[in-house]
Amino acid sequence: MNQEKLIEDMIRETLMKLGLGSDQVKADTFETSTNTANQRDLNPDRDYPLATKRPDLVKTPRGKNLASITLNNVLTGEITSDDLRITGETLLMQAEIAEGVNRPQFANNLRRAAELTRIPDERILEIYNALRPYRSTENELLDIAGELENKYSAKINAGFIKEAAEVYKRRNRLRTE
Repeated sequence: MNQEKLIEDMIRETLMKLGLGSDQVKADTFETSTNTANQRDLNPDRDYPLATKRPDLVKTPRGKNLASITLNNVLTGEITSDDLRITGETLLMQAEIAEGVNRPQFANNLRRAAELTRIPDERILEIYNALRPYRSTENELLDIAGELENKYSAKINAGFIKEAAEVYKRRNRLRTE
């Protein structure tokens, strides 16, 4: 890795830990996390459950370790509600473990969930409502799919939205313009 890329990665990571990163920084950082998680070679017998057997691998979205989640730290504000959310990286590690026990469908669900950690909650609710029958046009759904893919690097979820647009069109469940 060249020095410029290393510095860029360090800046992204620092911004994320400070909560100052843009959505694109989050997506780029997640791509790095995805690669790291896939290289861990997790063993279900040795490493599951992660929180018990490998707490060193589990971090909060703000980079805190599990041991720092204490009542005292909550009361002093050191731990916030943001620290109680699961990270995409943890979900990807769980997916790797699920594959290790021959549960590929569950692993795929965990990967989809990992992608969703990059999308703001408010936007997920908007997308959910847009997916209800007769709420969106085909173009609106395809625009959402493009946003998921391009802005959040949520390629799996984008594929589901595209598929929904096709099914809604076939079943006449789209809103007419």
